[in-house]
Amino acid sequence: MKYRITHSTLYEYHQLVGLCQNEARLQPRDFWRQRCQSSRFEISPEPSDFSEREDFFGNRVAYFAIQQAHQRLMVTVVSEVETFPKQSRDDLANSITWEQAREQLQGNPGQAQNVCDELLDAKLFLLDSPMVVATDELAAYARNSFLPNRPLVQAVTDLMQRIHNDFTYDSSSTTIATPLSEVLQFRRGVCQDFAHLAIGCLRSFGIAARYVSGYLETLPLPGKQRLVGADASHAWFAVYVPDAGWLEFDPTNNAVPFDQHITLAWGRDYADVTPLKGIAFGGGQHTLSVSVDVLRLE
Repeated sequence: MKYRITHSTLYEYHQLVGLCQNEARLQPRDFWRQRCQSSRFEISPEPSDFSEREDFFGNRVAYFAIQQAHQRLMVTVVSEVETFPKQSRDDLANSITWEQAREQLQGNPGQAQNVCDELLDAKLFLLDSPMVVATDELAAYARNSFLPNRPLVQAVTDLMQRIHNDFTYDSSSTTIATPLSEVLQFRRGVCQDFAHLAIGCLRSFGIAARYVSGYLETLPLPGKQRLVGADASHAWFAVYVPDAGWLEFDPTNNAVPFDQHITLAWGRDYADVTPLKGIAFGGGQHTLSVSVDVLRLE
């Protein structure tokens, strides 16, 4: 599959902004499931400074600063991405149990250098992070999925399905600051909440899990016209399976991400992969609007 993704963010301020500095994680990364063929920024007003780097997790980060007075900031990123045919994970369904995975993650990572590096990297995703703290409440919710001697992939698949069935997608029920305890209590949220919930459940059982940000191709209903700009950012999670690598799960859609999921970045939680953040001097109150278009290229 080949896609062109157009992600536009518009800030409109009530007063003049004299200076702003920003970081954007809006360029898709390369890994086994996808390749970013091109990605370009269109920023208005034109920035006085622009640079790119990779962060600790290997995500692409763009920094830019605008030093002229402005009341309107438009940031558009246009990327072309190729996703590769899905790879079967059926062979993992009855492999390592979750107890064995936990033991490997908590014990000696082994002698082979590549295995050691991979396990050491995965250990980072066992720890609490700014937006995901493992609690007894989360462990209690996950317990029905983590039956004794159950294969890890089966346990995580069951957890994904339970979150999908038990929680209602409601874009008005939460904000970025809503704690997981409220999401668990009211059983409502958005894709970010469901990913955080699953990550917290998994970490409470000693399983390494990370947050993934990106996009999902959405298709119009039969007989309906495709609406340009009507797509949205998406989020899911990935679990580390020893000797196999990272396997992704999408609880919002009860699916294993492959061809139609385009990855931007990954980290411990949303705070590590915020698409666009920064600081502005002046401006007063502001309004924010975001438009995302995921177009399949024939």
